[in-house]
Amino acid sequence: MRRYGSAVLLLLVGGAVLRISLFSELYLRYVQPALRPYLVISGGLLMLLGSVAAVRGTRQREEEEEPEEDHGHGHGHGHGGPRIAWLLTLPALALLLFPPPALGSYSASREEAQRAAQGVGTFSALPAGNPLDISVAQYSSRAIYDTGHSLKGRTLRLTGFVTHGSHGTWYVTRLLVTCCAADATISKVEIHGDEVDGAPQTDSWVTVTGVWIPKGKLGTDGAWPPLLKATTVKQVKEPADPYDKR
Repeated sequence: MRRYGSAVLLLLVGGAVLRISLFSELYLRYVQPALRPYLVISGGLLMLLGSVAAVRGTRQREEEEEPEEDHGHGHGHGHGGPRIAWLLTLPALALLLFPPPALGSYSASREEAQRAAQGVGTFSALPAGNPLDISVAQYSSRAIYDTGHSLKGRTLRLTGFVTHGSHGTWYVTRLLVTCCAADATISKVEIHGDEVDGAPQTDSWVTVTGVWIPKGKLGTDGAWPPLLKATTVKQVKEPADPYDKR
């Protein structure tokens, strides 16, 4: 069976890639939507290579089982490598059966708040609407850098997963992905409000409606993380695409 090891590995990895990209939207946990065609093509090529490797292994086995006419005995002892190599199929099988979840509170807690000097300035006007749906990243940028205070006087609605801080503080958090999960950066908003009855569970998804609370000097660490005074907090289902948009 050793001669089929590479074929099995290729087929498992190819099947896993196709499962998350062609037959579901699980790929959104790891990469941007624009990369879906490349994943589908890669998965298809891996499946094709695995099939070719399996056919070659079968032919090789049939040739080794044919009697040797020159010396009267067969030399059908394959040298396919150590049996422990089959352990390489375990990660591929796990990926096929149990795709890892999207990044959550653990990744967010390890992400240092890097507020490099991006500079302050005036942002474009927000669209009409009350309440206005706004991404966590957009809210955070405007709260920290917008000299025009475009958030002032608006009722805003944010959706993200819950993370907790010290002394009972909690945040609506979202991870922003530029290309794939490996380059994810964090945006979070600290939630205040007398109407909020306790903090939701870590990693649960919520939609929070409220108003902006100014904090610190714009463009400094004192403005991070931005604040929101919540009027309602509603638990929601995790979206198909869990990552934020600018």
